[in-house]
Amino acid sequence: MKKEKISKKNLYLNCFNVAPGVWGLKDIFVNMYMIHNPIDNNWILVDAGLKTSAPKIRRMAEHLFWPDTRPSAIVLTHAHFDHVGSLNTLAEEWEIPVYAHQMEKPYLTGISSYPPPDPSVGGGFLSAMSWAYPRGPINIEARLEILPRDGSIPGMPEWKYIHTPGHAPGHISLYRHRDGVLIAGDAFVTTKQESVISVMLQTKELSGPPKYFTYNWNSAGRSVRTLAELNPQIIATGHGKPMRGEEMRSSLHNLANHFEDLAVPSQGRYVGDPALVNEEGVQYIPPPHTYGLVLKLAGLTAAAIVGFLLTKNYTKKKKSLLPFSFN
Repeated sequence: MKKEKISKKNLYLNCFNVAPGVWGLKDIFVNMYMIHNPIDNNWILVDAGLKTSAPKIRRMAEHLFWPDTRPSAIVLTHAHFDHVGSLNTLAEEWEIPVYAHQMEKPYLTGISSYPPPDPSVGGGFLSAMSWAYPRGPINIEARLEILPRDGSIPGMPEWKYIHTPGHAPGHISLYRHRDGVLIAGDAFVTTKQESVISVMLQTKELSGPPKYFTYNWNSAGRSVRTLAELNPQIIATGHGKPMRGEEMRSSLHNLANHFEDLAVPSQGRYVGDPALVNEEGVQYIPPPHTYGLVLKLAGLTAAAIVGFLLTKNYTKKKKSLLPFSFN
């Protein structure tokens, strides 16, 4: 295996401790987690990030678990593109199973794509550009294992999973009861994921699930209320920094109690008309809003302008590096 060069400085800047035996890794705008099982001295990877994440995951595993750097499994909170980017690479390299909820199976076995992302929900540039995000499916059928229906997580006796749909049909959250640690995936997040500025600055703001991929707002609200009832001590999410303590719990209960006002967008393709899904995949998709089509065109225009400016800036820099001028 070719060993990628990841600087220690970049690794440490993007790694963070969540709780005893739980560590996080941020790659660009998405988080992955590593959980150690002290009983059996094994560990699991929760989510697989972007396509750029594999070397960073390997380096972090070496730092934390050397010489036993291979996990016992990968557990997926859900299979959106920013959570499965390095999945095939790592699962095949490590020769390990991938665990997911039964309702995520169609999107992991090549059967069904997710409902289209919704650029009409507003909130920032990342929403406006969401029409371009991949929506699957991928096919890891040879490695895929379905999580047990009793809420247990194989190889992790201290943890249980909770089905928290709405953002994705088979979305799950992971919970350790003894110290109240909750890995919530994208059931809710701790930054405003629709905003480029919030994502870049990692501004702490307890928010609902990323709006542009949430296909059923009623289910998403129920999922947040289910998690709030746990009264977690520490929360770690798919996007944003971990939060803890009484102020966090107060914010989480406020989000749960006022979900429709705080999380549900004022307009959107799936607001009031959710996509319908079952264990075979997506069965019904509501028509797009005209506003969403306008935003798609605006997003295309913005992308073209950004691309032009970057190209122009690169050309200027390249000219400035010439040893002499013909003028």
